[in-house]
Amino acid sequence: MYSIGILGLGYIGLPLALAFAKKNLVIGFDLNLDRITNLKKGFDFNKEFNAKEIKKNKKNIFFTNDINKLRQCTIFIVTVPTPIYQNKKPNLSYLKKSCEIISKILKKNDLIIFESTVYPGVTENICARIIEKKSKLIFNKDFFCGYSPERINPGDKKYSLENIIKVTSGSTPKTANFVDTLYKSIIKAGTKKVNSIKIAEAAKVIENSQRDLNIAFVNELSIIFDKMNLDVNQILSTAETKWNFLPFKPGLVGGHCIGVDPYYLTYISKINKYTPKIISAGRSINDGMSNYLVKKFISTLKKMKIRIINSKILILGITFKENCCDIRNSKVIEIYKKMKFFKCNVDIFDPLADKKNVFDKYSIKLIKYPKKNYYDGIILAVPHKFFIKMSLKKIKSFTKKNSYIFDFKNIFKNKSKNLNIN
Repeated sequence: MYSIGILGLGYIGLPLALAFAKKNLVIGFDLNLDRITNLKKGFDFNKEFNAKEIKKNKKNIFFTNDINKLRQCTIFIVTVPTPIYQNKKPNLSYLKKSCEIISKILKKNDLIIFESTVYPGVTENICARIIEKKSKLIFNKDFFCGYSPERINPGDKKYSLENIIKVTSGSTPKTANFVDTLYKSIIKAGTKKVNSIKIAEAAKVIENSQRDLNIAFVNELSIIFDKMNLDVNQILSTAETKWNFLPFKPGLVGGHCIGVDPYYLTYISKINKYTPKIISAGRSINDGMSNYLVKKFISTLKKMKIRIINSKILILGITFKENCCDIRNSKVIEIYKKMKFFKCNVDIFDPLADKKNVFDKYSIKLIKYPKKNYYDGIILAVPHKFFIKMSLKKIKSFTKKNSYIFDFKNIFKNKSKNLNIN
């Protein structure tokens, strides 16, 4: 049994803490006091775990925002966010803060494993150096580091922590073996140990960059075929009949990974005196989709002679993807702001998102439920199963007689002449 400290109890940290607590002593640390208070009560506002799951191994797991409680740990796993700044450069502030916290309580022979997405070199050249400087301990002599990138997909019950192959690495061969063995104890799908931390870092940062580029391609196709008055979804479903055609769909690209990771890759690339062309172009297309879709929506309203100023618009969904409550880097926020720019009255309804979390982060009040016969236009932004089960007839009941429903993700297919399919 090991004493493991998990720093950051979000979508990545909490599943790790619960998994390791089955056989180890786990101290779950987070600076957010509300998060700690809720977890002690068995409440996860991310809705990934219920009270029974959180309290199942309560003798082995403790939640705290007190740094001193981490002193008994010999293994530390860092799972804090690594977002980007407004200028699209990597924001490592949470990671650096975690390193400073660890350095205050670090002992000889302790191990720090990082899971946060970074570009190659961050773990050894930045994190380890901060800890070394602050703790006065020597890297790879007094303390050691590992890197095992997170691969959790929020809201996905099939590909949970235990069911996804885990990449592992360490700052020395002995450390790499230990890290690999440690994760094998909780990962049913198995692990893949790689030769260096930089390889593990690089593999992680390209995983979502590849998805970003594939989505950018179909987003560009949707723009091209829209101008030709051709249904891109029918075109894609036809192309998918070939065995090696990849089934990507057009849409908004947000979240904590796909819309962020490519910027970490382009940043380190430029540091190494190469400006990426394809990756940057893909990011440009995906970042511009919210603007393109809003223009298309407004244009259609005008054609239908619906007055834009003071029009009543309903957006269905605010999370960054379907069937989860994660609102990080949601592109729906951009749509909301752009509609407000056109002086529309905008309501957002999302039964999965946490109302308090949305208001605290974006100052947006989610409505409890849409009004009947009230809206001039509806934007189906996130294809939650909840909305699909609602039925098109129910959704249309929220609109006035002369109104427009815009289905971004084509969830209702061609079930209505009044339903524009992107």
